[in-house]
Parts: sequence; structure tokens; C-alpha cells
Amino acid sequence: MGIALELTGHEKDLGGGFVVRRLLPSAKQRSVGPFIFFDHFGPVPVPPRVTNDVRPHPHIGLSTVSYLFEGAMMHRDSLGNEQLIEPGAINWMTSGRGIVHSERRPQHLLDASYTMHGLQLWTALPMAREEDEPSFVHTPSSAIPESTVQDAHVRVLVGQAFGVSSPVTPSSPTLYLDVTLPVGGSFDLPALQPEMAIYPVEGAIAVDGHAQAARVMSVLAPGASVRIGAVQPARFVVIGGEPLDAPRHLWWNFVSSRKERILQAADDWEAQRMGKVAGDDEFIPLPPTRFTPPEPVS
Repeated sequence: MGIALELTGHEKDLGGGFVVRRLLPSAKQRSVGPFIFFDHFGPVPVPPRVTNDVRPHPHIGLSTVSYLFEGAMMHRDSLGNEQLIEPGAINWMTSGRGIVHSERRPQHLLDASYTMHGLQLWTALPMAREEDEPSFVHTPSSAIPESTVQDAHVRVLVGQAFGVSSPVTPSSPTLYLDVTLPVGGSFDLPALQPEMAIYPVEGAIAVDGHAQAARVMSVLAPGASVRIGAVQPARFVVIGGEPLDAPRHLWWNFVSSRKERILQAADDWEAQRMGKVAGDDEFIPLPPTRFTPPEPVS
């Protein structure tokens, strides 16, 4: 069988009752390719005037990858970027040496009822690029390439697959696919990257005949090719890439191959030396339990 490990994840309350399902990192699997963090939120109804805003907060040493199935959010950052994030687009923010950003309810939806549903992923930057200049790149849904492969409809969000290439430029070899299958449909997934995992967002699937419920991540054996069948109409994502070039420390919103760099970032944020989102004086403070550097786990 091509499945090496299954991850059920756990629920995490980000505050204000906004609950996500967190699959990575886990005690059994710290990363899949460069992906070190995997949160699935929603679908959750958002009533008028209710906000689950994420106030300004910092990052170092990683790229955030935001992808919505439903809803909308407004991204603002310390570089001066302001971008409405809508379904189907890829929003790639590279923190490098440090960036501050917020994600808030768009003003034009303040009095509307809508549903929020999406994925928030992080990739670790290669060691040589951990201190790169920060950046933010928005790729609209219309620019994401799509392909029909057997019974599947595939959107190549990041990387290369099935003869098409995403315009998104990652920091290391990376794969991110959004795949839909009709009930009874099947799809052969080759070993497109050394490390890969499958996560059904909606609908049950079978991987090489093994039933996989929605919201359970299947980490594939290295080099495995698998056949995926849809027990129900299904939507799933595939993530992967080359293994990390070194173990990473991950504390709060900071990622680094060096313990002292995370300690420095914590001091910088506490002293408000990491920049500001223009016109926004709010911020998320450091967690009360501070970073105590253990040895990183591969």
C-alpha cells in the first residue's frame, strides 16, 4: 500500500471560537516536503457584523500559503500590501527576516452573511533563504492552470504536474494540487515529489483501495504512486516536495533552523521592532509561555 501514515489531526481554537483542524505539525509527522503547518478551517457560517479578525502578528523563516474554497478575507502587511483574498486564488507571503500582517473581514462584507472555508499552510524557507527580504505575491484564480486527468479535475496551485506549471514561485521544490473527483471516478497519482500527502477536504475517497475519510491526511510512502477513487463526490488536496534541508524549530509564528533566531524574533516583537500594518495599532502579544529551545525533531 502507498500509505505510510494516517494523521487525524486535532482541533485548535484560535480565539473567539474560531476553530481549525490542525494536521501538521504532529508528533508522528513534523513536515511533508517543505510544508510544516497545515490548518483546515470551516465551512463555518459568518453572520453579519461578526468578526474573527486575525490582528497584526509577525512571522520569520517561512512562507504562508492561503487558499479559500468559500468566503473572503482582507490581507494587509507591513510592506504596505492590501489584498482581498477570494476563493481559488493563491496568496504566497514570504516572511524571510520578518514581516507583520493581519487578516480581517472585508468592509464590503461587514453586513453580509457568508461562509468561510479554506486552508492555511506554511512552508519552511531553505536555510540559505531564511533571512531573505519579505514579500507578498497574489496569484488570482484565473491564472491558476487546470487539467483533466482521467476522471479528475486538477488545479495546479503550486509546482508542476500533468504537463502544466503554476505561475506561483516557491522557495524550494513544492507541490500543491486541488483535485475534484465525481462519485465512482478514479485518478492515478504518480510520485511527483519525494514526499507527498493527500488530504480529503470533502467526501470519502479510497487510496489503493484503502478507505480514507474526509479530514484525515494520508502521508504516502516515499516514491509511491497510488490510485485514488471517489466513494462520494470528493475534493482533496495533494501537498509535497523535497525534504527539509535541516530540522526546524517552530514556536508561535516563528520558524528557524537556529534556536537563537527565534529568541531574537520574540524580543524584537515584544519591543515592536518588526514593523507595523499601516493604520492598525492592534497586535497579538507573545504567548505567556515563552520559547524554551529543545533539540528540533526531524
